[in-house]
Amino acid sequence: MTVLSGGFADPATEAAQSFRAILEAVARPGRIFDVTGVTPPAPLSVAAGIVLATLADHETPVFLAGHCDSPEIRAWISFHCGAPFAPAEEAAFALGTWADLQPVTRFRAGEPAYPDRSATLIVERETLAPRGCRLSGPGIPGEAHLNLPEAAAFQANHARFPLGFDVIFTAGAQLAALPRSTRTEAL
Repeated sequence: MTVLSGGFADPATEAAQSFRAILEAVARPGRIFDVTGVTPPAPLSVAAGIVLATLADHETPVFLAGHCDSPEIRAWISFHCGAPFAPAEEAAFALGTWADLQPVTRFRAGEPAYPDRSATLIVERETLAPRGCRLSGPGIPGEAHLNLPEAAAFQANHARFPLGFDVIFTAGAQLAALPRSTRTEAL
């Protein structure tokens, strides 16, 4: 694979479809969505590549952690997204495993006048499953379940609402979101 390959074959259509899937995931926390359209370099998942190719651009600094911080992945993001790279504290998007992104308190949580100036964490997982922590709040009729890496950090993040970070979990060709407005409860 070269840096020039692996992007959207039909950028206008596929980016719109990907944007819709991401929007649906954020609007319906805990629901798992299948996505296709890009083939990023290993070990980056298809879903993480989709999120970056759809949402990242020259105005959204990206922080890469752990195995996601490789020359191949940096080159792919630079070519397909045009996004600059930044330290964790300045990033609009942060990509890595949950362990690699620690401590998550270093990421932007917005400001009282501008809560939207926060980071979105793209957390790579081995699998996504509708079990585990109980989720409730906006966009969730009743309750939902998602296998979160832990509950405490998401409870603390929700307690800061309207400040806090948002999360998009990715695994293979699947994604799910956990906005800061979502309440989590460990089971």
